[in-house]
Amino acid sequence: MAQPIVPVRATMIRDASRDQPGAPPTPRWVDALMLCAVAAVAYGIMRAAAEWRAPLSPNVQVSLSPRELPYYAGLSTLRMAIAYVLSLVFSIAYARIAAGSRTAERFMIPLLDILQSVPILSFMPGVVLGLAALFPGRTLGLELAAIILIFTSQAWNLAFSFHQSLLTIPRELSEAATVYHLGFWRRFTRLELPFGAISLIANSMMSWAGGWFFLMASEQFTLGANNLRLPGLGSYLAAAADAGDTHALFLGLATLVAVIVLLDQLLWRPLVAWSDRFKLEQSGGDAPQSRLLDLLRGSALLEWVSARVTHPLTRALDRRLGTPPTAKRARRELHDDAVSRFLRWAPALIALALVVWGAFAAARALAGLGMSDWELIAVSAGATFLRTTIALILAAAWTIPVGVAIGMNPRWARRAQPLVQITASVPATAVFPVLLLALLTLPGGLNIAAVALMLLGTQWYVLFNVIAGAMAIPSDLRDVAASYHVTGWRRWKTLILPAIFPYLVTGMITATGGAWNASIISEYVTFAGHKQSTVGLGSLIAQAAEHSDFHLLLAGTLVMAAIVIAGNRLVWRRLYALAEARYRLD
Repeated sequence: MAQPIVPVRATMIRDASRDQPGAPPTPRWVDALMLCAVAAVAYGIMRAAAEWRAPLSPNVQVSLSPRELPYYAGLSTLRMAIAYVLSLVFSIAYARIAAGSRTAERFMIPLLDILQSVPILSFMPGVVLGLAALFPGRTLGLELAAIILIFTSQAWNLAFSFHQSLLTIPRELSEAATVYHLGFWRRFTRLELPFGAISLIANSMMSWAGGWFFLMASEQFTLGANNLRLPGLGSYLAAAADAGDTHALFLGLATLVAVIVLLDQLLWRPLVAWSDRFKLEQSGGDAPQSRLLDLLRGSALLEWVSARVTHPLTRALDRRLGTPPTAKRARRELHDDAVSRFLRWAPALIALALVVWGAFAAARALAGLGMSDWELIAVSAGATFLRTTIALILAAAWTIPVGVAIGMNPRWARRAQPLVQITASVPATAVFPVLLLALLTLPGGLNIAAVALMLLGTQWYVLFNVIAGAMAIPSDLRDVAASYHVTGWRRWKTLILPAIFPYLVTGMITATGGAWNASIISEYVTFAGHKQSTVGLGSLIAQAAEHSDFHLLLAGTLVMAAIVIAGNRLVWRRLYALAEARYRLD
C-alpha cells in the first residue's frame, strides 16, 4: 500500500529533473532578468494602486490612441490576476469542504450550480452600487466591482474541476493515506492537490479565457445616466466597438493576442510542463516541454528563495497543521460543549434566515408581474433553451476528437495549445459585432448569430477539460492498449472515453452555465449605436436591465437559474455520479 503514495509525496518536495546529470547550469542573466521582472511588476502594482485611490469620475473617456494600449493592457492583466488568485483560493477551499463531507456537499454543490447559472448582468448593478457606496468618491469601489465580476467568470469552473478531481482519486491512494495516518494538511498537500494539478492548471487557462470574455462587461458600467468606465483593455475594445472604429478594434485585439502569447510562454506552458510530473503512471512517456522551465531549474535566485522562504514556510505549516487526526479528535471531544456547537451552527442559521427573507422579498417583487409577462418569459426561455442545446451539441461534436488528439500527442500539444489558448481568450464580444454584419445576411439572421456567439463562448470549457483528461491518461494504459492492438472504435470505447468521461462531464456542466450567460450578449447586440435583438431569455434580461425593470429582471434571472439547475440535477449530476462510481483509476 505504501508504493502508490510515495511518488506523489516526492513530487511535492523535490523536482527530480534537477537531479538529471549533465543539466546545464542556469545562466546568471536569467536571475537578473527575473529581478527586473519583479521590479517592473512591483512598480506596475504601485502605479495601479495610485489610480485606485484617485477620485471617481462619472464619465471617464477612454482614449483610442495606440500609445495607451500597453498601459491599458497592464491594468486589465492586474485585475485578471487578482481575480484569478481569489478564484483559485476560493475554488480549492470550496471543493475541498464539499468533497470532505457528504452533508456539506448536498448543499454546496447545488449552491455552486445556482451561482454559475446567475448571469453577470443580473447582479452587476447591485454589486457596482454597493461597492461604490462603500468607497464613496473613489475609484476603488469600481475596481473591486470589476474584480468581483471577473471572479464570477473564473471561479465556478475551477471549483467544479477540483471537486471532480477529489472525487476520482484512486481508492488505493486514499487507503494508503489512511494507513500512514496523514492528517488533513499532509493529505491535502501530498495527495489531493498533486492529483488535481493537471486538471486545475488546464481549467485555470480556461478560467483566464473566460475572464477575457467578460472583460468588456467588467470594465464598463451603465447605471442610469452615468457611464462608469475603468481604463483597461476591455473598455478600450468596448469604446472602439461603440464608435465603430474597426482600426482601433483590431489594434486592441492585436494587443490582447500579444498579452495572451506572453502569458502562455511565461506562465501556462511552464506550468503545464511542471504539472506533468503529477501524472499517475509507472512508465515514462513524452512529457510536455518548456524552455523557460528548463532555464528556471537550477536558478540561484529560486534556490535562495526555496531555501530561505519556501522550505521553512512549508515545514512550519506541516508542524502547525499536520497534527495527526487522533490528537485533533481528542481536542474536539474535550471542547465539544454547547457553546462550540452553537458557534458551529450559528453561520448556518444566519444564512437560512437571509435565504428566507430573500425568498419573501422576491415573492413580493414577482407578484407585480402579469400573465403576459410570464408568457413572454416562457416563450423567451424556450427559444434560448433551443439555442443553447444546439450550441452544446456542436461544441461536443468537434472538441472531443480535437481535444483527445491534442492531449494524447505532446508534439501536437506544444503546437496547438498556444493557438487554442489565444483563440479561446479573444473576447467573442469584441469580434462579434463585426461578424454580425455578415451573419445577419444569412437566412437565420440573429438566431444563427446568437448560436455562433454561444458556441464561441462555451466550446472552450469542453475543449480544455477534454485536453486535460487526455493528458492525464497514464502511459501504462496507452502502452497496454498498443500491445494488445486495441485500435479504432474499440480503443475509444475501452480507453479514451472512460478516461476523459469525468473531465467531459465537468466541461459540459460549466459550458451549460456559460452558454446561458452568453445568451445575454448574443441575443441583444449593440454596435456603432445600432441595436439588434431576437426573442430569448438573454435578450429579455438585457433589455430589462437597460430599462431598469427590476421585477422583470428578477423573474428572468430566476427562470434562467432554475433551468440551468434543473438541467444539472436531471442530467449532468447523474453523469457526475456515474463518473465518480465507474470511471476512475482504480
